Amino acid sequence: MTPNSFDTPLVLSGPLRRPRQMLAEQEYGGHGSIHDDAIAEKLGFRAGPIEGPTHFSQLAPLLAQVWGRGWFEHGCLSAHYQNMVVEGEEVRAFVELPCAGATRTRAWAEKADGTPVLEASASIGPQDTPSLLDERLAKLRTPEKLVILADLQVGLRGAADERVRMDPDQNMGALYPFSLTQKLAVITEPSPWYHDASASPWGRAIVPMEMISVLAEYTGHQARFPVKGPVVGLFADQEIRLIDGPLCVGEEYVLRREIVALSESKRTESYWTRTRIFDATGERQVAEMLLNHAVLKESYAGYADAAR
Repeated sequence: MTPNSFDTPLVLSGPLRRPRQMLAEQEYGGHGSIHDDAIAEKLGFRAGPIEGPTHFSQLAPLLAQVWGRGWFEHGCLSAHYQNMVVEGEEVRAFVELPCAGATRTRAWAEKADGTPVLEASASIGPQDTPSLLDERLAKLRTPEKLVILADLQVGLRGAADERVRMDPDQNMGALYPFSLTQKLAVITEPSPWYHDASASPWGRAIVPMEMISVLAEYTGHQARFPVKGPVVGLFADQEIRLIDGPLCVGEEYVLRREIVALSESKRTESYWTRTRIFDATGERQVAEMLLNHAVLKESYAGYADAAR
């Protein structure tokens, strides 16, 4: 019997983990966020959810098993968030084993009872095939009428280049009121590569994929996108693509943002931003993040009247 005797898809799975909620004190626009229990409950959610990209860490060891060191240099995880997770709930990650030579596969995470948390495509290297979010973007319909996002338009770019870095003990600000060191103390899948330069194949400690999201959003306010408020939002879709990675701890990067899509659902208005991450010279692109910022209509005072 040879390895090709069956067409049965095989799956790698990780252990059940209980990810930690670190955004209870998050602030933006002068107010708290959906990660605050009281605000979440007011908007009809059970409690303040764990930030979506936290679950990316559970996929990292599985994708490293599939593609090795190359995953941290040229990997792309493209995810649609399906259901919120609150602290105390258990989550397991899964990756379908790709065929030999394949550069894209399916990944997902679910709660202990099988409730889906996220669905994703995982891929590596030059992107010859669309990612999950490429496919979702292609299906979006132009919103008929936006209220909170009325002043936004596709193609709008951030006000200026943003310079960012992530040092081990640097507090990442009001949006992320913790440091990398504090995150690594509770991360679901620890690795010496995240804190020990001598253990890393690149001779530098590297930024975990879930913390690339933090790095990319750290200076987001500098883009000055004219979103009406106050309003509460959440991440609905997110893709992190490493082009010439990994990203390293303590290294300076230049960020450039652009709105690439606007959309609407029954409960939300959304603006999709692509944040390109360059080295300190601003010439070599090393990564990028595609993010669907979904703002809750009911969190905006007078939304119904404004919509009419």
